[in-house]
Amino acid sequence: MIQVFGASVQGASHIRSGRECQDSLKKVSMDSGAVILAVADGHGSEACPYSKTGSFTAVNVFCKIMGDYLDTYAGQPELLLTFLKREGDTKIAQEIDAEWKRRILRLHTRCKREIPRNTDGGKDREAVYRLYGSTLLGLVITEEFFFAFQLGDGDIVKVSENGVHNVIEADKILGTETHSLSKAEAWKKAISLIRKREENKKEPVMYMLSSDGLSNSYKNDEEFKKTCMDYYVLLKEHGVKAVSGQLKTWLQETSEMGSGDDITALFLYEVPQEQ
Repeated sequence: MIQVFGASVQGASHIRSGRECQDSLKKVSMDSGAVILAVADGHGSEACPYSKTGSFTAVNVFCKIMGDYLDTYAGQPELLLTFLKREGDTKIAQEIDAEWKRRILRLHTRCKREIPRNTDGGKDREAVYRLYGSTLLGLVITEEFFFAFQLGDGDIVKVSENGVHNVIEADKILGTETHSLSKAEAWKKAISLIRKREENKKEPVMYMLSSDGLSNSYKNDEEFKKTCMDYYVLLKEHGVKAVSGQLKTWLQETSEMGSGDDITALFLYEVPQEQ
């Protein structure tokens, strides 16, 4: 049985400054049993005043594109696995990049916001995209495989009795800079991974997508992974209802004691049927 839950909280520093939460999350359950998860982190800087819209658009784009592929390859998991393995960080990444930029330009125009001009007097679309800058994390879970996608910072982890493992080892950029959907040819910085699911079906497994506000609240990666394992243990001992009911409170406390940034955590918890 698969259960999905998550939360976004406004960062402690953002509460003090009156800045809204820039993170977004989305989950979609398909008729086939597949699940799509997405988390995006708007940059929230003065240069990106509409990044909440950027992150909201990002999670919707990922879920729509991946949902369409799941529908197209319905009943053909091996073909879909082969396609995603070959095209995950090329064609899929290009589609996400292009569709995000198309939607952003349309939204910007509908809101009657000014479009900056470049030195030639033409419309500077790149300047528009920068106003909405966002990262993107995505995960597709089927009975046969999982597909992970990452552009920018944040974490996708898998937790089981075997420990805590990063699904994707993303590029670590020094300072506050990160890869962004708003940049030209953003798709080239995307990382994807696809694997057949081979975990022990008799044991629970947890996947978590989180914005960097969570991992940055800990002094090192070891402390972050310890927290991931703590969530796994809590789920095993107390169940999804209890953990999801306290999640916002815990994330808010983490932000207050840690990074001060917005934090989003989206969980998929799968328990064998016999349990």
